[in-house]
Amino acid sequence: VVWTDLLTACDLYRAKAYKVDAVPNTSDQYFAFIAYDIDLFEEGSIANLTASIIGNVFGFKAVKALRLEDMRIPVAYLKTFQGPATGIISERERMDKFGRPFLGATVKPKLGLSGKNYGRVVYEGLRGGLDFLKDDENINSQPFMRW
Repeated sequence: VVWTDLLTACDLYRAKAYKVDAVPNTSDQYFAFIAYDIDLFEEGSIANLTASIIGNVFGFKAVKALRLEDMRIPVAYLKTFQGPATGIISERERMDKFGRPFLGATVKPKLGLSGKNYGRVVYEGLRGGLDFLKDDENINSQPFMRW
């Protein structure tokens, strides 16, 4: 049950299903084409875009099964992304690594390591030949490992 009234109802920013096609050779599956107003998304934020579309839609309990097939992002929104501060050439020069792909990894387990143990995993990975290690997206300033 959703409670609303005219004060909080806003059709302007509501998602719009502009096309629905049956999936070939099925009787109960459909492709739904859904459009969102660009003003709903924070400029230059892939995290906001994916959380808004994928997080909210995939969490909708009334849908039995769902798969994202494609996302078409307007050029006007793409232009809000500034891109990386440096490119691959600058990174190769900074790291003095040329003529091969960079080799990286994500620290595991992703949660529960102390700061000291996390640092040890990074150190061992770099000493073992990795070019970089990436924090898992779940890592933030938790009580067991403050930033």
